[in-house]
Amino acid sequence: MYLVHGGVVLQDIRNTVGNIPMEWYKDFPHIGYNLDGKKILKPIRNKDELDEFLDKMEDPDYWRTVHDKQTGSDIVLSDEQVALVNRLQRGQFGDVNFNEYQPQVEFFSRDVMLHPVTNRPADKRSFIPSLIEKDKVSKLVHAIKMGWIKPRRTEDDSRGRYYDLWANEDSSILARHKMHLPAPKVPLPGHQESYNPPPEYLFTDEERALWEQQDASDRKTPFVPRKFSSLRQVPAFPRFLHERFERCLDLYLCPRQRKMRVYRGHSGLVRSISVSPSGQWLASGSDDGSVRFWEVRSSRCVRTVQVGGAVKSVAWNPNPLLCLLAVARDSVVLILSPPLADRQVVLSTERLLSGQREAESTEEVGPVTWTDAEGEELSQGINLKLQHPKAVHQVTWHAKGDYLASVMPDHSSHLQVFIHQVSRRRSQNPFRKNKGLVQCVSFHPVRPYFFVGTQRSVRIYNLVKQEMSKKLQANSKWISSMAVHPGGDHVICGSYDCRLSWFDLDLSTKPYKMLRHHKKAVRGVAFHRLYPLFASASDDGSVIVCHGTVYRYQRHTP
Repeated sequence: MYLVHGGVVLQDIRNTVGNIPMEWYKDFPHIGYNLDGKKILKPIRNKDELDEFLDKMEDPDYWRTVHDKQTGSDIVLSDEQVALVNRLQRGQFGDVNFNEYQPQVEFFSRDVMLHPVTNRPADKRSFIPSLIEKDKVSKLVHAIKMGWIKPRRTEDDSRGRYYDLWANEDSSILARHKMHLPAPKVPLPGHQESYNPPPEYLFTDEERALWEQQDASDRKTPFVPRKFSSLRQVPAFPRFLHERFERCLDLYLCPRQRKMRVYRGHSGLVRSISVSPSGQWLASGSDDGSVRFWEVRSSRCVRTVQVGGAVKSVAWNPNPLLCLLAVARDSVVLILSPPLADRQVVLSTERLLSGQREAESTEEVGPVTWTDAEGEELSQGINLKLQHPKAVHQVTWHAKGDYLASVMPDHSSHLQVFIHQVSRRRSQNPFRKNKGLVQCVSFHPVRPYFFVGTQRSVRIYNLVKQEMSKKLQANSKWISSMAVHPGGDHVICGSYDCRLSWFDLDLSTKPYKMLRHHKKAVRGVAFHRLYPLFASASDDGSVIVCHGTVYRYQRHTP
């Protein structure tokens, strides 16, 4: 931007950097400082050549937009400023009212005047610093040191807009955990790292040969101590960048803070939990006879359903178009439809539950009885009740959400597994003979396969052909839990003898990997739905998350 004063074009200094070249601030994010000494940041310019071309074609004010180097911003010139630039380009004066043909005053002429135009000598104060300004600056400095003058502070209004939602909660449980984990510190250097160490720290030929033969992780020191007569003869460290890089990795992978969410509300032992397909809700069943629905992000209990007995297992329907929860209470399986979804999901769930019962005579009564909930149970969200002949220990859903399997372990009977169809309200026993004590079952996520885990093996049945297709040997004494990979090609089994078996269904019927990380019985295993992770929970009070990368056309590597 330019100003015209007396016919002379002057540059308008609108910044606080002084009369210095602006190229000095070319590589800095700021341009000048304010009265408080804080940096004045440049405006963000993220336009490329394509954006410039679009502005040139579409912006009507593009031809009158200029970039101000003093402030780093784009300025749109007004009509008066555009007219001023046009007059300057034509060689005219900037001021419209200036008369270039006005009469000239002859200050210097041939006529001898009595007094010259100017003959005043320069003042002495123009050669020495001003004492008045020096005294004023010293007073200001003294006032700042004494605290009489303080810099201006911006008022923080965040206290009124934000508040702690859980401020009034009891933090006695969380107080016992050390939440902050500081970054690991580099140990201080010892005598071995000195450029002139004592003789006892230097390696002999045998020790040096042994050090070179050892693996990098087995060496006591990552370097060989050396002795120099002076510090000037010490060469550069060859592995400096490598060690700095490893240090950065250690700091990057070290957690700075442990985020813990505690879901408090049950008064008894929690036997089972299940997460909704959206990941927003968590269902838990306890021995206190209640099923609670939690919001995962805020750990807030949104609904509590009393089922009248100890809950052994809960399973959320994996179909995202349905909102159903199966609950195993003693010998009854309850089908709940909590109002935790949008209207379309609720309508599709009601259509599935309102399916007509299969036409059959009243004389043919099966081992499982279907009844509709009434009264208070219906108001709590319980829709169906499935009465089994014995106590149910596990329930699991099919991927499509219409079929449900229940497990009743019993040595003396072949009625251990039932498969239920919710839409037609019928149940069937897929096995006529006792194949062993059934511990857990699972549906294949894609194919029509049914996994049945007994004490020492896992049987895979083809539901279409109604035959056993494969038998997996777990090489463990007692299988406790089982999980199938979302792709369907891998199975992991936990056992009470502290083992975790990883099966590759395309490779062999024997375990591909045997993991023995836990010290006590493994109670539960699970695969991640998206990431290559699987977890195992044990009686030793720990949950171990393992990274298992699965390649489609290559060998599987843990």
